[in-house]
Amino acid sequence: MKKQFRFFILLWLLYAIAPAIASEVRVVINLSEQQAYLQQGHNVILTSPISSGRSDWSTPRGSFHVINKDIDHRSRSFGSVVDAGGRVVNSNATPASRVPVGGHFRCAPMPFYMEFSPAVGMHGGYLPGYPASHGCVRMPRDMAALFFKRVEIGTPVTVTGSTGELTHVRRALPVLSLSK
Repeated sequence: MKKQFRFFILLWLLYAIAPAIASEVRVVINLSEQQAYLQQGHNVILTSPISSGRSDWSTPRGSFHVINKDIDHRSRSFGSVVDAGGRVVNSNATPASRVPVGGHFRCAPMPFYMEFSPAVGMHGGYLPGYPASHGCVRMPRDMAALFFKRVEIGTPVTVTGSTGELTHVRRALPVLSLSK
């Protein structure tokens, strides 16, 4: 019975990571360059500017795999406080932040979220031109959508470089909202 159970677990694992293995798709995130690369085999098929974790909330370096995907993810740790009139009064809030009477905490949107380490992933977001996130890897929304479409659960992710050794700083890229 134990052998059958292990066999089915192994079969399930192979099924879960087979698409990534079969297509040889992988993601390389270079913190020094503030760039993410989607590779198929030895070819780079997508390149995106990023904003990685700032010095006090660094993006983990090493070898990982995509462990979760969520097209409309919301942060459970960070967001903004909005007053009763709908104005943002704290754009760098946590659920424990003070909320004025009639206001509320709004979870930060993280569209096209691809988690590769616990509570850390790639997603669409604002790029100020330097490392500024709480550990996640932000990319322009359209690029996050393209990466999201091509990676599967199990896709390898390698994070290299260091934000202490930035090769250049770029101008900010705005967030374009598709909502009306």
